[in-house]
Amino acid sequence: MTVHLIKTPVDAPEDAQDAPRPAPSSTRPERRRARYRRIARAALQDDRVRTAGRLAVRHGSYVVGGTRIAARRIWDGRTASRYERMIRAAEAAGLMDEVKEWEARAQAYRAARHTRRIQLLQAAVQLPKALGLATATGAGLLVFLGLLLAWGTGDVRDVLTPIEAVVELVRWVSLISGIVWDPFLAVAPWLGLAAVWTIGQQRHTAPQWALPVQARDLGGPITPSIVVTAFRDLGISALRKAIEGMGDVGAAMLSPIKIAGCGVELDVHLPSGVSTEEIQGKRRKLAENLNRHEHEVFITIPPSPRTVRLWIADSGALDEPIGPSPLVLDEEITADYYTGSAPWGQNLRGDAVPVSVKQRHILLTGLSNQGKTAALRALALWLALDVTVDFYIADLKGVGDWRSFDGLAQVLIQGPTDEHVAQATDMAEWGVEEMQKRIALLEESGATDGVTREMARTDPRFRPIVLIVDEAQVAYGCGAKSEDGRPYGGSKATSRYFQAVKRIHDQGRAVNVTIWEGTQDPTDENLPKRSREGNHIRGSLVLGTESQAKMALGEAPVDAGAAPHKLRRGLDKGTLVVAGEGIPMEAGQASVTVRTHFISGEDAIAITDRAKALRDGVATVHKLEIVTPVDHLADLAAVVGRESRVRTTEVLHRLKSRNHDVYEHWTGARLKALLAEWGEEPGKLDGYPVVKLESVERALERRAEELAEAQ
Repeated sequence: MTVHLIKTPVDAPEDAQDAPRPAPSSTRPERRRARYRRIARAALQDDRVRTAGRLAVRHGSYVVGGTRIAARRIWDGRTASRYERMIRAAEAAGLMDEVKEWEARAQAYRAARHTRRIQLLQAAVQLPKALGLATATGAGLLVFLGLLLAWGTGDVRDVLTPIEAVVELVRWVSLISGIVWDPFLAVAPWLGLAAVWTIGQQRHTAPQWALPVQARDLGGPITPSIVVTAFRDLGISALRKAIEGMGDVGAAMLSPIKIAGCGVELDVHLPSGVSTEEIQGKRRKLAENLNRHEHEVFITIPPSPRTVRLWIADSGALDEPIGPSPLVLDEEITADYYTGSAPWGQNLRGDAVPVSVKQRHILLTGLSNQGKTAALRALALWLALDVTVDFYIADLKGVGDWRSFDGLAQVLIQGPTDEHVAQATDMAEWGVEEMQKRIALLEESGATDGVTREMARTDPRFRPIVLIVDEAQVAYGCGAKSEDGRPYGGSKATSRYFQAVKRIHDQGRAVNVTIWEGTQDPTDENLPKRSREGNHIRGSLVLGTESQAKMALGEAPVDAGAAPHKLRRGLDKGTLVVAGEGIPMEAGQASVTVRTHFISGEDAIAITDRAKALRDGVATVHKLEIVTPVDHLADLAAVVGRESRVRTTEVLHRLKSRNHDVYEHWTGARLKALLAEWGEEPGKLDGYPVVKLESVERALERRAEELAEAQ
């Protein structure tokens, strides 16, 4: 009888179709693999496993590396390969005298080797005769010794005693050899292994991370062989093959290594098939191959084609602070807006970096709390020592970073609210009005070279004006609107702050009206492209991504090697990558890395106290009067009326009659600029410039459309 045992599942569904199906067998290998991965991850996180793995890699590398070195030595000793390598290296370096010398040495080596081989062949022919002669001579000598021995002892049998002694010696040697031979064969491989291990251990052929701490070459001096090896091991096939084709003397592609400040600098001419972009993309691996941290290796592109320039810091040098600012050390230091340069900091070579701010717009950006405000303030502190310069400052952070300029700046706005943004916008628009007045004055005077130093010194109407907006991203991102419906922030044509900055960028430089901005974490929304590209000096502290670096500095400097996104957050505070005018750079260099001097709040107050002592008392304005903005386009439409064409001179006369204070200094050029803002331009009638009604109406329609889109 057959018995079937059936196990009824608990709470089984009534409908068999609703019963859960067993997992398909195909998922079991996946679960097994997942389990193995978890076990592997747990094992790799165990210090004992890591130590064992490091030991295995270290000693295995000693054996492999020692074998390679021993084989290379044997090959070099038996062939002319060493001479061939030296000849190729000398040819690559263009040292033809050395080529001739090495060719002569190679020829002498080959001739000596040929002579030795001929002698070996001749010895093989003469060997039988030599062996027979040696055997006869030896036997005769032994017999002679036996005769002497027999004569001395009087026993004829002693004649054979020497021969018997030799035979016995041979027997003992054979016996001992038979005993030792098998153990020797067993030990010989281990002796060879120990020999190559010793060679590898002495030459440190294991990777740096696997070596004992005391044997690691961290921060050692940079030599040509180290650089060539570092490039060879970058993982670029074409580069490795080219270097191996040169032998181990690929240093022919290196320029002389020069000491440059707290590091060294050299150019590397890349072989055909290897691009500079590939090398830039391997910065971290190159730094590790050079036994440096990534932040201690900088790669730039010099003017020479297919060449990269390396600056390699001494290990740990960039973690040491630079000295205090000359503004703190020298109380007699002076400033000149036109001819002087601000002592901003040091470049990577340790050389001072002076910055000329003459008629230059400046943009500094970076992540929060990395030293942006201190770097921007350091320039302003130096310039404050020039009594002819007036400051208008809006600190949209409002925590007192600029409080030392109270009593020195004409305007000092401090705070992050929409009201403070409105005040900062009014300040920027006042800068536009002042710029336009100065342009009109220059046109009346007939000056063609802009505002000169003499004019700025003697005519107070042309004193340099520096507008500073710190935390400008607050202004660009502000959603508040003014009474006329236009937003303060944004990047459209209706944005009041953006348009004011844009106009100053376009025309302010020539009349000594400049604007400096400091922003955080740049994006297209909080730092419009048109605004950032209007600056003459652009600097960036540490950033998060390469795309942000291109926003901050432009694409060309980043493509040429500028890498603020490679700086270390929190560790490289105050370090800027700077591109643009006014800062010394070598020919063809697109950017420079500057370690700025930090000036504390107390030192800033001491410097501004010296600046205040040079000036007459300045009554700083902390809050601007709210003035209803003038709608220039509406005024233009009002004075044109319904006339189809009105001469420009008549339009200007009507505008002045309508609002003399605003339009007193307006000219035909200013009127043309107003129409150009909305894509229109004056017409001509009988050779005279005129304003056409249809142009004014189209301009009003475009503005209405943009206002509707903004809402």
